[in-house]
Amino acid sequence: MRSTRRALAAACLAALLPVIAGGCTMAPKYTQPKPPLPAEWTSGAGAKAAPGAKMQDWRQVIADEPTKRLVELALANNRDLRVAILNIEKAQSQYQIQRADLLPKIDAAAGAEMSRTPAKLSSSGVAVTNRKYSVGLGFSSFELDLFGRIQSLKDEALENFLATEASRKSVELSLVAEVATGYLTLAADREQLALAKEILETEEASHQIVQQRYDFGVANELELAQAQTTVDTAKINVARYTAQVTQDENALSVLVGMPLSPELLPAQTLADIAPLTPVPAGLPSEVLFRRPDVLAAEHQLKAANADIGAARARYFPSIGITSSVGFASSQVSDLFNSPAGTWAFVPQLTLPIFHSGAIRAGVKSSEAQRDIMVAQYEKTVQTAFKEVSDALAQASSLEDQVKAQTSLAKASGKSYELSTLRYEAGVDSYLNKLDAQRSYATSRQGLISTRLSRIANTLTLYKALGGGWDSPEAQAAEKAAEEKKLAEAK
Repeated sequence: MRSTRRALAAACLAALLPVIAGGCTMAPKYTQPKPPLPAEWTSGAGAKAAPGAKMQDWRQVIADEPTKRLVELALANNRDLRVAILNIEKAQSQYQIQRADLLPKIDAAAGAEMSRTPAKLSSSGVAVTNRKYSVGLGFSSFELDLFGRIQSLKDEALENFLATEASRKSVELSLVAEVATGYLTLAADREQLALAKEILETEEASHQIVQQRYDFGVANELELAQAQTTVDTAKINVARYTAQVTQDENALSVLVGMPLSPELLPAQTLADIAPLTPVPAGLPSEVLFRRPDVLAAEHQLKAANADIGAARARYFPSIGITSSVGFASSQVSDLFNSPAGTWAFVPQLTLPIFHSGAIRAGVKSSEAQRDIMVAQYEKTVQTAFKEVSDALAQASSLEDQVKAQTSLAKASGKSYELSTLRYEAGVDSYLNKLDAQRSYATSRQGLISTRLSRIANTLTLYKALGGGWDSPEAQAAEKAAEEKKLAEAK
C-alpha cells in the first residue's frame, strides 16, 4: 500500500509540473507595430484632432425607428452573422482543447483477461484457465511543458479566438450599415417612384392640351408626337422604379433574414426618415485602432508571434510521462485487497539530435508568417485611414452638392413654369417647353440621389470609424467586456 501511495504522489507531482513551468515560453516579446500614419486626417471635416469624443453605437447614430427595427431583426436573423457567431464558438472550443493539453488527461480503466491452455500444451498435463482482473487510474503520454511549446500553442489558439470575435463585430458593423443603407435606398426609390408618377400625370395632362390644340389646328403633328414621347418616357420611369422598389424590398428581406410585412416596411420617403446623428468633429486617427478588422488583424499577428515560440521549443528536449495506479488480481473478490495494488511510472525524454534542418526551417517559416501578418496589419490600418479620409472629404463635397442641386431644382422649376406659360400663350415653341420640363424632372431626380448619397456617406463614415467613437470611459468599458468574455472562454 505504501508503494501505491508513492506512485500516486509521483503522479500528482507530474501533474503540478506544467502549472509551475507554464509561464515559460520561447515566443518573442510582442510589440505593437507603428503603421506610418499621420496623427490627423488628411482632408475633410474634423481634420484637426480634439479630445472628448463620446461613444456612439448604431442605436445613437440611427434615430429613425423603422430603420432601428429592421437592424435589430437583422442582428437576430441574418445568416452571415449567424455563421460568424458559430465560427466564434468553434474557435472558442478549439482554444479550450488546446488549453487542456497543459494538464494531464486522467482516465479510469477496468478490464478482465481470461485465457485457457489446453492439456497438451500445459506443463502439468492438465488444462489451465487463467483469469486476470484489473482496475486503475492514470494518464498516458503527457508532455511536461518545460519550454512552453504547448503554452505557445494555447496562446496562438487564444489569439485566433479573439480574432474571430473581432471578425464577428466587423460582420455586425457591416450588417448594420448595409441594412440602414438598404432602407434608405428603398425610401429614395419610393420617392423616385412618387416623382415619376407625378411627372406621368403632368405629361398626360400636357398631352391632352396638345391633343386639343392639334384638334383645333393650333398645334402641329410634330408637337403631338413630342407630347406622346414624354408620356411614354414617364411610363417607362414609373415601371422601372416600381420594379426597383420591389428589388429593394427583396434585398432587405435577405439582409434581415426573414420575410418583411408591410408593417415592417412603412411607406416612407427619404424626406420622412429622421436624420442620422452627425459625426463629432476633431476625432483623432487613433480611433482606427478600435476598428474590428484592425483588432482582428492584430490578434492574428499575436497568434503568429506565439507560433514562433512553439517552433523554437522544438529545439529543446520534450519529456513525456505515462503513469497509472490501481489493482490487479486473479479473483474479483481479491481485487481491492492490499497485496493487489499495482503502479507504473514511465518517464520518457526525447532530445532532437539530427532533423536535417527541419526545426530551423520551421522557426524561419513561423518568423516569415509573423512578418507577413505585420505587413497585413499595417495595410489594414492604412486602408482604414484612407476610408475615413475619403468619407470626410466627400462629406463637405456632398453638402455643397445638395445645396447646389436644391438651387438647380428650384431654378429648373421656375424655368419650366415660364416655358409652359409662353407655350400656352403661343409665344414659344413646344420644344423649348419640353426641354425645360426634362431639365426640371432631371434636377428633381438628381436632388433625391444627392440626398441619398449624403446620408449614405454618414453611414460609410460611421462604418469606417469602426462603429463608434470612443472616450476613455468607453474604452475602459469595452476592455472590461473583453476581459469578461476571455474569462468565460477560459
